[in-house]
Amino acid sequence: MTKKLPLRQCVGCGEMKTKKEMMRVLKAEGEEICLDLTGKKNGRGAYLCKSMTCLQKARKNKGLERSFKMSIPAEVYDALEKEFADGSTE
Repeated sequence: MTKKLPLRQCVGCGEMKTKKEMMRVLKAEGEEICLDLTGKKNGRGAYLCKSMTCLQKARKNKGLERSFKMSIPAEVYDALEKEFADGSTE
C-alpha cells in the first residue's frame, strides 16, 4: 500500500501539491516571517509553489496575509523574494 502524501494549497495560485513540491513560509513567535527550508520549524506555515510567479501572485492577492491573519509589510515580501532568488531550485 502506498503512503498517502500530505497535500498543501499554494497561497499564490491555489493549486494543491505535495509538501515536497512546495516551499514553506513560516510565521514564528515574534511575528517574524521567513522561509522554512527544512519544513520542520515551529510556527504557522503557509505554502507556496517553488516559483517566483506564485510568490508574486501571493503578494498581489494577499495570500500570506490571509494565511497568517495579519498585515505583512512590503519588506517581508522583498526579503522572501531575495531568499527565494538565492535558494531557488528553478
